[in-house]
Amino acid sequence: MNRKIELQVGNNIRYLRERNGRTQESLAEQLQLNGCDITRSAVAKIEVGQRHLYPDEIILIKKILKVSYEEIFSIPE
Repeated sequence: MNRKIELQVGNNIRYLRERNGRTQESLAEQLQLNGCDITRSAVAKIEVGQRHLYPDEIILIKKILKVSYEEIFSIPE
């Protein structure tokens, strides 16, 4: 996978999470409550591009943060 894209998607998720007023812990908890086996540490790694995202996590992050896929995957030119 392209490192630049992973970093940008991670930055987008961090920005959207913070905009939503959530901590990494609260996002991880909501993901867990919806069936994702994920920790706060894994959320932190996603945000800095050190861990890949799984499709079910992307879908739930979109739902929990009430954002669009475009906001998650926005890559500046």
